[in-house]
Amino acid sequence: MDTIKIAVVAGARPNFMKIAPLIKAFEACNAQGQGRRIDWQLIHTGQHYDPLMSDVFFTELGIPAPTVSLNVGSASHARQTAGIMTAFEPILEEWKPDWVVVVGDVNSTLACTLVAAKMGIRVAHVEAGLRSYDRTMPEEINRVVTDALADLLLTPSEDANENLKREGIPEKKIRLVGNIMIDSVVSHLSNGRNGRVLEELQLEDNGFIYVTLHRPSNVDRRESLEAIIDELGAISEQFPVVFPIHPRTCQRMKEFDLAFREHNHVRLLDPIGYNDSLSLTKHACCVLTDSGGLQEESTYFGTPCLTLRPNTERPITIHVGSNRLTQVETLRSDLRSAVEKGRQSQVPPLWDGKTAERIVQCLLEA
Repeated sequence: MDTIKIAVVAGARPNFMKIAPLIKAFEACNAQGQGRRIDWQLIHTGQHYDPLMSDVFFTELGIPAPTVSLNVGSASHARQTAGIMTAFEPILEEWKPDWVVVVGDVNSTLACTLVAAKMGIRVAHVEAGLRSYDRTMPEEINRVVTDALADLLLTPSEDANENLKREGIPEKKIRLVGNIMIDSVVSHLSNGRNGRVLEELQLEDNGFIYVTLHRPSNVDRRESLEAIIDELGAISEQFPVVFPIHPRTCQRMKEFDLAFREHNHVRLLDPIGYNDSLSLTKHACCVLTDSGGLQEESTYFGTPCLTLRPNTERPITIHVGSNRLTQVETLRSDLRSAVEKGRQSQVPPLWDGKTAERIVQCLLEA
């Protein structure tokens, strides 16, 4: 039987929810025993190396142990990208895959794409075509460069296709496959998995705000982080606020000597796993975030979402009505409006839990 060799790259927390359904789809294809067999390897760059940001997701998502762990750790963008490239190159030289599959927009995505492209190995980018049009975001640069070099661009929504066409990407390279993040959501819902966080924190359905914030634009300046903390404290007087703190945000709070006042109803948590995060997203009356993934997951659940950023690379979530951009100055009034508006049920096309199957078919056909 003919075999196709595929190296799948993951590096940071947002990647893990995207590779889990893809690996399951590879195995399902092989189990059918028809057509080409997929010989795959999982390369974990170690961009997120904290067990709370990495290991727990492998366990909860049922991801097998990586074939190779590069263990690059954290560093500046340049040093981290260079470290991944240096460690990844010998892997490709030895194994010589037919495809390198990268997901999302983290430094691992860019670094491994550069190495593969220069070695003449084809690259498939899952979640291609997303654009914020904000070059101050490192992720935007990663997205643009990865898409310019990739041979197969697997997009989550029609607006991503249009972005790529405007940038001169040949249409024959673009495939609309849907949102692979939703594959993981659907899989967990169908398996009846549910985090126990609501029970443990004694939270009521539709009675709390779920917050995640980690982007430099929000947390790396004392003035902005202090203003956010003050606003969340005020909001918590009306709605309980559940806030799992990202290591970056926690570190900045310590550096700036910032803290929530004792009387605030803000529930600070260590980083949480996938099951608990899904449960909070599903049952919150509103999500406040600067994360791309939560914008998508809240849209699937119909939970109102406020994105604390001046732009988003996922405008489809705004188009369907579940998401809205906000800023610290208008946060309280925007929150009231979002909660009053309530839930919506429109889900974008192909956000159906079958994206990984379509991706496998695209790879086999290519």
